[in-house]
Amino acid sequence: MLPLLTLHFLAAAVAPVLVRYLHRGTFPVLALVPAGGFVWLLVHGRPDGTDLEHHTWIGTLGLDVSLALDPLRWTLALLVTGIGALVLVYCTSYFRAGDPGLWRFSAVFVAFAGAMLGLVLSDNLLLLYVFWELTTVLSYLLVGHNPERSANRRAAMTALLVTTFGGLAMLVGFILLGEHAGTYSATALVADPPASGTLVTVAIMLVLVGAISKSALIPFHFWLPGAMAAPTPVSAYLHAAAMVKAGIFLVALLAPAYADTPGWRAVLVSLGLLTMVVGGLRALRQYDAKLLLAYGTVSQLGFLMTLVGLGTRSAALAGLALVLGHALFKAALFMVVGVVDRSTGTRDIRQLTGLHRRMPLLMVVAAVSAGSMAGVPPLLGFLSKEAAFAAAEDLGHDLGWHVAGPLTLAGLTVGSVLTVAYAARFVWGVFGPAPGVDPCSVKRPGRWLVASPAVLAVASVVLGLMGGPLTELLAPYADAFPAGAHEPELTLWHGVTVPLVLSALVLVLGVALFVARHPVAAVQHAVVDRVPMPDAERGYQLVLRGVDRLAIELTGRTQRGSLPFYLGSILVVVAAVPGTALVLAWEPVDVRVADSPAQVVVAVVMAVAAVMTVRSRRRLRAVLLAGITGYGTALLFDLHGAPDLALTQVLVETFVLVTFVLVLRRLPQHFSTRPFTLSRWVRVAIGVMSGALVAGLAYVASGARVADPISDGFAKPAKEYGGGSNIVNVTLVDIRAWDTLGELSVLVVAATGIASLIFLITDRATLPTTRKPGHDSAWLRNPSLPPERRSIVFEVVTRLIFHAVIVFSVYLALVGHELPGGGFAGGLVAGLALMLRYLAGGRRELDAAAPIDAGVVLGLGLALAAASGLLPTLLGGGVLQSAIVDVHIPVLGTLHLVTSVFFDIGVYLVVVGLALDVLRSLGGGIDKDIETDHDDERDAADEADREEVRP
Repeated sequence: MLPLLTLHFLAAAVAPVLVRYLHRGTFPVLALVPAGGFVWLLVHGRPDGTDLEHHTWIGTLGLDVSLALDPLRWTLALLVTGIGALVLVYCTSYFRAGDPGLWRFSAVFVAFAGAMLGLVLSDNLLLLYVFWELTTVLSYLLVGHNPERSANRRAAMTALLVTTFGGLAMLVGFILLGEHAGTYSATALVADPPASGTLVTVAIMLVLVGAISKSALIPFHFWLPGAMAAPTPVSAYLHAAAMVKAGIFLVALLAPAYADTPGWRAVLVSLGLLTMVVGGLRALRQYDAKLLLAYGTVSQLGFLMTLVGLGTRSAALAGLALVLGHALFKAALFMVVGVVDRSTGTRDIRQLTGLHRRMPLLMVVAAVSAGSMAGVPPLLGFLSKEAAFAAAEDLGHDLGWHVAGPLTLAGLTVGSVLTVAYAARFVWGVFGPAPGVDPCSVKRPGRWLVASPAVLAVASVVLGLMGGPLTELLAPYADAFPAGAHEPELTLWHGVTVPLVLSALVLVLGVALFVARHPVAAVQHAVVDRVPMPDAERGYQLVLRGVDRLAIELTGRTQRGSLPFYLGSILVVVAAVPGTALVLAWEPVDVRVADSPAQVVVAVVMAVAAVMTVRSRRRLRAVLLAGITGYGTALLFDLHGAPDLALTQVLVETFVLVTFVLVLRRLPQHFSTRPFTLSRWVRVAIGVMSGALVAGLAYVASGARVADPISDGFAKPAKEYGGGSNIVNVTLVDIRAWDTLGELSVLVVAATGIASLIFLITDRATLPTTRKPGHDSAWLRNPSLPPERRSIVFEVVTRLIFHAVIVFSVYLALVGHELPGGGFAGGLVAGLALMLRYLAGGRRELDAAAPIDAGVVLGLGLALAAASGLLPTLLGGGVLQSAIVDVHIPVLGTLHLVTSVFFDIGVYLVVVGLALDVLRSLGGGIDKDIETDHDDERDAADEADREEVRP
């Protein structure tokens, strides 16, 4: 299962490249990935129990790649892969040639398909949440495919905020449930649920908030119709077969164990029925065919949530059958709308006419799919709807709902009548004749536009005729619930029963409601215009405006543009909260002042340098004195026997020191000599308080250890697991590789901030990609620096050592497993070499030494580090697991190769990219700023001279 997921994301990664060469032909190629998953699932067959697949990921957090396949997951996975493949094929003819966003859409769509597949296959609840939020982010990108349209931007943001809110509530519920039960395995939590209680009830209610928001139930239903601003393939997949099914899936997954939780049925059934009726009523008022289907989807989601939330055997079977049927007919109908829109240029049913003659095959596809939605025999929708009526009829026996049972049945009946009415409204409005309206012009649709919905329509017919085999396939999921009044069965004929009578009554009343659509519409509009009705979307907008207003008020009072104020606020809070805890926990401890006299000497020098830094009036002197404290720290590391830390500290301190010097060029030479005012005394007090807090924390922490250091046990795994003798480096790239990967991400964000917030580098694309002929040899003869900034000795020395330093940096990066060094240290050395090149020759020489965009280097480094962690999973290993290979080379000896060296190379590249961004922004950017000022001063002086000579 894991290779199947990995293939989706690999396909997403290569999709932009394929689009460059194949254009729209990329979609059939990408469709092979979900189609392959669909075939694999069919060949694998429906599992009788639960097939588990486990890969260790972040064990300390309980987050493992645990995947499961059972009858429920198997059914949903078939929908995700099968319909995903058909929608990708549909995209071949849907998008116009030359669409500039095609590369992004193809990549994000396939990634979404992989995320949705991961969601339904996840057994670990935390992993499920990861995929859950990944679908949220990717759907945001898909809905906002046309970012220049404000409707797309608003719809994408609304869907993102609403579903993210629900996802966060769900995460809290998962954590409460998992910590209480001692496991995050969904299979274990369903097989052996924790004892009921307040905590479990609260956890389940929070989980339901996530499910309800994702599946667009009231009061979160408004985001789904707005999301119809997305391209039709997005609606056909995300909003019919995939994303909106996530909440239904989660409820169905937990229902066997938690349906009896207090509030479960009351919340899901009441909201489900209300959503079904409200969505149906709103669908009857729409003239946009796609918006009509959108509100119909809201209605059907309410129907689905009611069934899977009832928690009975017959309702479970009906619910799973309807999940299957709904995905087939609703995806097909959305694709039909896309064909009509592409062929006629409109989706307004008041303007569409004559299509029944010009598109007869498409009309048949639409009629079959709408008939399945309405519950017309012998289609799949009829089987599931009749099974739903039977389940509601049995509620009095199965759950003892002698009053609520008939009410539930009545609600399903009313909602189904509305479904028939808006299904007829859709077919008649799109394909029926419209008196008084001229036939609209029609372009011939591409064959793939009709083929994909036709396949889904045929599937609705075939499965409708296979009630017995379909029951056998879906029954194992229903068997997880207690036996009810009747054994559920999907069939076209149960005899003359109450469900059959209700099915016939629903069709008759639904058609009658459609025939009387004009007076019904008049009544609806009159009610809406005269009776104030609650509007969830208006409430959402009010909340957003309130939050925006609150943010503006708070920002106006706190974000005053003063860096000292910001820093002071942070330090005061730190002193108030941890400082209070420090005072309460204060206990005298035995502290060994030093291990050797050398440490005392270094400490005294650092203290003197710190005092002189505070007393210094010159900025440059203060920076140099502060650097002494940094180098002193490195010396203390070395005296303690930590050469790796000492090396890294020296390199970082050197890099920071030069960076400070670069910035000081634009600051006054001396600090302010203003007299001490109250505000300055406050700053002094905050500084003293912060220093005392840090000293106190160090003092208390030195005697607070109650357990052996975790690093004591690292020596053996460093050699056996990481294949290296340097415990520090092996810890960074093997034992605690996830921490390092997170730090790399932070470095990339920091580099981006430097480049964008300090100086906007607008000429990155114009950086030289090749050296000019003779440039290197002509450096000394044709310098890029003005004479007053040149140092011939410095330039010659830089030319002599630059390449050697680069080679040494690569050496440090490669030997980190055995000797002091590693990717971080090597990257810093390379960054210092580039810094030397910049100081010697200016920004143009820096561009000649590294003719590449810093963002490219950062991206390559992060991608290489991530890829080196993911590739082992394709070989059956764990994430970020290293392989140790010893190759014997004649004469030279044995080559000891550890694959985590590629992770270290990624670290190396990220650090080099950060150095380039710093040099080009704080170095080259300030250079350009200074040159601009000099040019302005020169122009002003020239203008003044001209003014003097004028008569």
